[in-house]
Amino acid sequence: MKREQRQPWHKVAQFLRPAGLVLVMALSPAAAQDIRGMEVCTAEKQMERRTACLQANVEFLQQALNKLAHDTQEKSAAADRDLAAARAEIAALKSAMEKLNSELKQMKVKAEPESKK
Repeated sequence: MKREQRQPWHKVAQFLRPAGLVLVMALSPAAAQDIRGMEVCTAEKQMERRTACLQANVEFLQQALNKLAHDTQEKSAAADRDLAAARAEIAALKSAMEKLNSELKQMKVKAEPESKK
């Protein structure tokens, strides 16, 4: 009976262990990861320069996002073309299979009267 009571806690512990690990990693002080092209704007003392720095970062991120969107569209279009080609090939194979099945039926029909003789 004690084992049955421990099982729900065991399941909760299995869930909380990874969640706790993620929480600890998120709260731990770690150096920020540098992104190429991004500038550290907090180093600027003048508000105009800091604003320009932030604007440059926004423009950089927009360009990166646009590039990724373009790449994703190209990959999607290529996948669509491949899918269309595969569907056409499947249709051709189905038609060939139906033709072969009909020819096989005709051959069986022709063979049955000869075997009855």
